[in-house]
Amino acid sequence: MTVLYFSWVKEKVGFSKETVTPPPGVTTISELIDWLVERSPGHAAAFAERKLIKSAVEQVHVDHSAKINNASEVAFFPPVTGG
Repeated sequence: MTVLYFSWVKEKVGFSKETVTPPPGVTTISELIDWLVERSPGHAAAFAERKLIKSAVEQVHVDHSAKINNASEVAFFPPVTGG
């Protein structure tokens, strides 16, 4: 799957996207985050306050309990505001 990072999430991870193959037990966004934070200090820093991070699966906004199933794309980004 391709994982995309935007804004300060990207800055902390150190890149805008990566291709990963999570283990079979990783089935939700929350579990994916748990797995990603073990990959590097940058990932750990980016997800340190995971409640602030929004997510999308296949370009559809989802909460952290959402299933990732066989998703080809997951994105993480800060809250978006308009004005």
